[in-house]
Amino acid sequence: MFSIRAARPVSSFNRLAYKLSPATRRSFAASVAKMASITTAITKDHRELEQYYNEIIKSNDRDHQDRYGNQFVWELARHSVGEELVVYPAFEKYLGEEGKQMAESDRKQHHEVKELLKVFQNLKASDPTYIDKLKEIWTPLSQHMKEEEENDLPALESALAKQAEAGESESMSKSFGRTKAFVPSRSHPSAGEHPPFETVMGLLTAPMDHVADLFRKFPDKTISPNPSTK
Repeated sequence: MFSIRAARPVSSFNRLAYKLSPATRRSFAASVAKMASITTAITKDHRELEQYYNEIIKSNDRDHQDRYGNQFVWELARHSVGEELVVYPAFEKYLGEEGKQMAESDRKQHHEVKELLKVFQNLKASDPTYIDKLKEIWTPLSQHMKEEEENDLPALESALAKQAEAGESESMSKSFGRTKAFVPSRSHPSAGEHPPFETVMGLLTAPMDHVADLFRKFPDKTISPNPSTK
């Protein structure tokens, strides 16, 4: 269900491209450049998580903190499972043994964060431990995001370029976005970090999470964020 489609080799792309007029080639190249890579998609999520974290930490208004706390949980839970189902298998596929070790290390870091998130997601801003528990999450999470952006994702993009997997980064980005629409929006560490078991558990728990989201407050003051738009 969450498989990554193979892309056409660069050589085929080049043969097609040079049959086109220079103006058409420039237009086509510009449209391809605008397509989001998997690195762009992951980094975008990271920056959003940083924003939600700072909104909570810098505010003294409990309602504001509750709203952004729910948004933080919602985004982090979906982001984590999306990476586990789409990105980490790509590490293993394209980076060989190094990629397998990288993926396992990232999964272990995810599990640690999920356990902490499970505690935080049940707290309200009125709880005296609310900020402390959030900071407990942020310490390993921020380090994990830094490693992904500086090491893991550049290694993947480099491998895709060397193996002439034209468009595969963009294809993964689309798959990542689609996957996030159907996964749980709360932390469930017991589901693990490996498909297919995690996939099955996600399909079972996601509907319950999405219904419960209808009764939570979010920053946009709607009854629930719409998973299909993120």
